[in-house]
Amino acid sequence: MTSMRKHMRPPSRRPARTLLMTLTALTALTTTACSDTPQPNDAEPPPPAPHNRPTTSHPAPRPSSPSPSPADGTDVGACTDGNCEIAVTEPVTIRFPAPDDAGRATLSVTKIGPNEIEYEVKSGNNRSTGGAEGPGQGCLTYLRDRGSGNSCGTLDPTRPSPRPGAVVIQATTGTDGTALLHIVSP
Repeated sequence: MTSMRKHMRPPSRRPARTLLMTLTALTALTTTACSDTPQPNDAEPPPPAPHNRPTTSHPAPRPSSPSPSPADGTDVGACTDGNCEIAVTEPVTIRFPAPDDAGRATLSVTKIGPNEIEYEVKSGNNRSTGGAEGPGQGCLTYLRDRGSGNSCGTLDPTRPSPRPGAVVIQATTGTDGTALLHIVSP
């Protein structure tokens, strides 16, 4: 009988190196395939570049300044009957008839400046405060015999309409530190 000898070679490092490189490549491919980050694909066109469109801004409405010549000028005394249009540049107190013949009401402008006005209205036990800041801003106060209410924001400096049973007070800011006051009785 002949003996067969198996020839064994000493282990080579080449298969281990090949295996290690293959595993590294597979790991990299798997990681890339599972990534949330989109990868470029030659078959897909690139995403469009963002458009740089010029923004169009509309100019803010021109702030309304008080009328250069309010109907009653700066005469605080013109308001004593409850109907006037005056320009004020400093704190003032104005007394006028309260709604529904409930005595006298008082409007006290407490702060005034460029694009700014603050005031308080008192009538009997009712009290209301208003204030506005900014070009063309102002407040409307509706004074009634049993209460009052305010609304402030952008206002047109024109005379407000009379309201039955209410005295309407409108204060509008001016860019030059002059505020326009309207008092309108029914």
